[in-house]
Amino acid sequence: MAETKQTVNYTEDDIKSLDWKEHIRLRPGMYIGKLGDGSAPDDGIYVLVKEVIDNCIDEHTMGYGKHVEVTIENKSVTIRDYGRGIPLGKVVDVVSKINTGAKYDSKAFQKSVGLNGVGTKAVNALSSYFKVESFREGKTKVAEFERGNLTKEYKETTTTEENGTKVTFTPDNTIFNNYKFLHEYLDNQFWNYCYLNAGLVINFNSKRYVSKNGLLDLLTRKTNPDELRYPIIHLKGEDIEVAISHNNDYGEDIFSFVNGQYTTQGGTHQQAFREAYVKTIRDFFKKDYDAADIRTSIVAAVSVRVQEPVFESQTKTKLGSSVVYENGPSMKKFVEEFLAKELDNFLHRNTQTAEALKKRIEQSEKERKELSGIRKLANERAKKANLHNKKLRDCRVHLNDDVPNKNKEEFIALQNNSTIFITEGDSASGSITKARNVDTQAVFSLRGKPLNSYGLTKKVVYENEEFNLLQHALNIEDGLESLRYNNIVIATDADVDGMHIRLLLMTFFLQFFPDLVKRGHVYILETPLFRVRNKQETIYCYDENEKQAAIKKLSSKPEITRFKGLGEISPDEFERFIGGNDMRLQPVILEQGDHIQQLLEYYMGKNTPQRQDFIIDNLRVELDLIETN
Repeated sequence: MAETKQTVNYTEDDIKSLDWKEHIRLRPGMYIGKLGDGSAPDDGIYVLVKEVIDNCIDEHTMGYGKHVEVTIENKSVTIRDYGRGIPLGKVVDVVSKINTGAKYDSKAFQKSVGLNGVGTKAVNALSSYFKVESFREGKTKVAEFERGNLTKEYKETTTTEENGTKVTFTPDNTIFNNYKFLHEYLDNQFWNYCYLNAGLVINFNSKRYVSKNGLLDLLTRKTNPDELRYPIIHLKGEDIEVAISHNNDYGEDIFSFVNGQYTTQGGTHQQAFREAYVKTIRDFFKKDYDAADIRTSIVAAVSVRVQEPVFESQTKTKLGSSVVYENGPSMKKFVEEFLAKELDNFLHRNTQTAEALKKRIEQSEKERKELSGIRKLANERAKKANLHNKKLRDCRVHLNDDVPNKNKEEFIALQNNSTIFITEGDSASGSITKARNVDTQAVFSLRGKPLNSYGLTKKVVYENEEFNLLQHALNIEDGLESLRYNNIVIATDADVDGMHIRLLLMTFFLQFFPDLVKRGHVYILETPLFRVRNKQETIYCYDENEKQAAIKKLSSKPEITRFKGLGEISPDEFERFIGGNDMRLQPVILEQGDHIQQLLEYYMGKNTPQRQDFIIDNLRVELDLIETN
């Protein structure tokens, strides 16, 4: 039978031109990455804050303004710097006209974070309210916007305010649904700014951030000094700074920055550091150590300053450029020459540190060789288990796959949303599998409770079938570079057994793959405990307080269902809990002062009076809440 083609008219009327704010609001992912509700460190609301502060940092880098004040109240953000202030005649244009800004002139902003003049325009377009104020040489200019539209432009007036710029905005809740700012993520963001700009002071809701020692302070905060194998090596040069040590954790923990921007996805500068570090160590010890043995358990930070950096997207999380200066050395050569000189000199002058480093490398080498045979057998078992059909219901998009008919920005957005739900039991995994978005969401089904892995060596990862299959599903055996899912979501029942499984999984990640938690990839799925409904309305409640409020709202005698397990939630209902803006994810966050081995010992080690008191005290709080309601 001949195929009938549908006739579609294609005329001048089909060609449309969007203005700047319409395009940003239609395709926000191109400008700020994923939207999110604030439960992930790279969600859009934090990118909005970053885009404004980046301009403050650029002023500070140029020698203007040592203080930045940040206030966040009731979802309204106010950021005030004390730089030169936007030239008054261009205040409106700078925040509302694409391709308008000072950063196109390399003399005005050397080695700036942002070069394309988009940042504050995106904040303006994606905010329900946006206000910009410039204070400059005794005069001020103010303008207000709504969703990118100018609503009021004030005349220039005199002022006694110090020079600088003040931006106030409220993210648009029609784009960022049910969002909230988590102070843990903002805390990290502000500390990073200060580590990379020694002497800069940021005041956030009355908390003061300042660093005197740059990346040395960063590693000191991120690590437990008692677990470091040797004191932190801190080296500084023109346009480059590094801090290095080793601990006893598995994997690599490398923080990389370009022009003050935290490049969470690395890039050419981070890869250059990894390769140059290996080469320098091999040359120093005159031994061809395996690269993995040299970098295993490394904790390091590297920061470079680059003229006109090229990032892979507007969110600037991965550096793509390979040149430090125009007509200058490649990034690889630049970093290699710096480490070959400065790190080599340091190790020659500090023989105790060099010896401790050598012992750490040789320990890693011994462990790797002991695991080699077991690892080979484990890989064969994973293939025989037919992982992708039995344990893993995969999604169509993950980090190493090409996506046909998708442009680069859309593909990056899909990658950022790639999610794997780890659940237990056929009924729970079945419900999630039927309800999921097959493009971006995968499901891994556990069989029973995982092993308590605290205090065990990585040998158990290969010997334990569940752990072995899980690491293969995530593709993290050799590090996070090939991680297949950006979001790892633990989805267990909200009962004692479910909580225990959740704790055992978090122990597994913290013990063997701590970078997953440190980099913000691990979440807990929150699902409703109750369904309260009458003939007109259904309300899903996540705690006792929400249940009581729902009962009051629906009046009379509504039907109340207590969900004992995920399997009791139908796929039709589950779809709203793991899709779109209704999905509630609780991020697993390591706060300042939290050190992994100490945490694991407290919660997963031998029973202690302190842990018994902790459980009893928290049980009393829960009982008090129930009695109150």
